[in-house]
Amino acid sequence: MQLCWLKTDDGRLPSYNSRIKRTTKKRPARTGAPASLPGIAQKTDVRLGRIVRLLMDNATVVASGTKIAEEIGTSRSEVWRLVQQLRSLGVEIVGHPATGYRLQSAPDLLLPEILAPFVKGTIFGKNIHHYYKIGSTSAAAMEAAAAGAPEGTVFLAEQQTAGRGRGAHSWHSPQSTGIYCSVVLRPALPPSEALVLSLAAGLAVHAAVQEIDSRVQPDLKWPNDPLLDGKKFCGLLTEMNAEATRVRYIVLGIGLNVNQTSFPAELQPLATSLRLATGTEWSRMELCASLLKSLDREYRSLVESAGAHDSILRRFQERSSWIRGRQVRIEENGGGFDGVTEGLDPRGFLQVRTAQGLRTVLSGTVTAR
Repeated sequence: MQLCWLKTDDGRLPSYNSRIKRTTKKRPARTGAPASLPGIAQKTDVRLGRIVRLLMDNATVVASGTKIAEEIGTSRSEVWRLVQQLRSLGVEIVGHPATGYRLQSAPDLLLPEILAPFVKGTIFGKNIHHYYKIGSTSAAAMEAAAAGAPEGTVFLAEQQTAGRGRGAHSWHSPQSTGIYCSVVLRPALPPSEALVLSLAAGLAVHAAVQEIDSRVQPDLKWPNDPLLDGKKFCGLLTEMNAEATRVRYIVLGIGLNVNQTSFPAELQPLATSLRLATGTEWSRMELCASLLKSLDREYRSLVESAGAHDSILRRFQERSSWIRGRQVRIEENGGGFDGVTEGLDPRGFLQVRTAQGLRTVLSGTVTAR
């Protein structure tokens, strides 16, 4: 995924983003949260999560179809249909209408009913929207943000069919193996701080992985590529709608490779997953909760603490092997140059020492040389 900046209100672009094409699309007047949030696929029936939650809360007993129907406000025949749908999605439920139902094992699905209690108290705990299949969580989040979705709204998908990657590339999003997540943010910050927010998101991914397994040491490549064993296991896409001096909203998209055991041939030299890197299967639910909590901490600090900007730059440099002393190739603006990295400038841009002197990288692709 890539860092992407959108236009200011008057149609001008920030000086550090002159490559981005101008648009004239206007944001609708904000009138509160939309009646129905967008997405190219239908949002997951909330009753599915309620059934799973009920069966998890009564794991040692068999729950009758009648009891489930009463709890979720539907009929026994509808419960049977919903159970069949859950089974088709890989949820192991034993039993039938005559004897009742029991959960064979807890499903590793990112259902709002299961996730919300783990992120209670964060800005992400109240508006979680889940899809089994969608084109792009970021596309849905951008549309929802433009229509007035509140800060902290989360879009999760088990599978993306048009996940956004770097440039015109797609983000490989197979079913129920990764975390495909986009969140709506409305920071009271100038547009220039969006880069620092992107760096903070990389730190949040780093912290979330370490919280689950402290033995795993992700690397961070500027501006926001988390790596394991030199390969990318996570992509971050930051999209912004802003005026000249203030951000209207930002959508932060996170694609995290968790339990993939293989990748298409063209991605194998570049991509990995936590499972491939560690040899063990990870709980997507546990990692997703940790990720949202880490992101909440970083975000609150950035918007509330005067010293957060400098702290983010310092910690990013400490956790990255790419920021200082790395020989790199920079591809930008249709050209490129070679050099050695010399840290971040006060705004968060990468500095590279070349034969012609020190250059500041405002955008582009960084690769090892």
